[in-house]
Amino acid sequence: MIVIAGPAIMKIERPVAAQKKALRILYVTQSKGFRHASLHESEDVIEELGAANGYKVTLTHKAESYLTPQGLRNFDVVIFYTTGELPLTDAQKTGFLNFIKSGKGFVGIHSATDTFYKWPEYGEMIGGYFDGHPWTQNDTVGIKAHDRTNPLTSHWEESFKLQEEIYQYKEFNKDKVTVTMSLDTANTDMTKRGIKAKEFPLTWYRDYGKGRVFYTALGHRPEVWRDKRFQTMIVNAIKWAGGDMKM
Repeated sequence: MIVIAGPAIMKIERPVAAQKKALRILYVTQSKGFRHASLHESEDVIEELGAANGYKVTLTHKAESYLTPQGLRNFDVVIFYTTGELPLTDAQKTGFLNFIKSGKGFVGIHSATDTFYKWPEYGEMIGGYFDGHPWTQNDTVGIKAHDRTNPLTSHWEESFKLQEEIYQYKEFNKDKVTVTMSLDTANTDMTKRGIKAKEFPLTWYRDYGKGRVFYTALGHRPEVWRDKRFQTMIVNAIKWAGGDMKM
């Protein structure tokens, strides 16, 4: 008997969806000016948030060792909780801004605006410079959260009180950023010495080239770092800065 075999059946392999690459975070806590007591607490929190969300977190007190063309290839988001003039070369400074502009992310926390006063391009990138804190760490202030649909603010109360050191800014250009939190002057002591500004933004974000920049003035007190609302905001800021979330 002759058996004529039919054509072999070819198994078609369906493409497997690629797993989303874990965001790679560089957290810089270098102080060349005032050194905040909450730095170690902040490092613990960023590492905990990274572990909970599947991020790869690298901590450093030496920005100059990582903010190189080769070093930056290992990261998607750079976070600053810094002060003073960090020891970067002009080439490193240019490369760092180009890193963000190319489509990467930057997150500035509290004293990140108290950094690089002699580098105007940095101030333009982050949105402004620290110009004093009329409200110290022992003051309780009122804060307003804007845009209840924004993932940076939707989990905060629309108006709330917080014990925190509050900055004011110079060279702030509100037309280049989207403000998500500001001082609630109706619920804050406005008789403090040293008040210079007319507007008091506290948290904002902006596009920077193809990249993304987020900044918050909050984060001076260790208790703020342990506030779940603050932690949620930082996680969502990292996701957005890293391109994993849309505003």
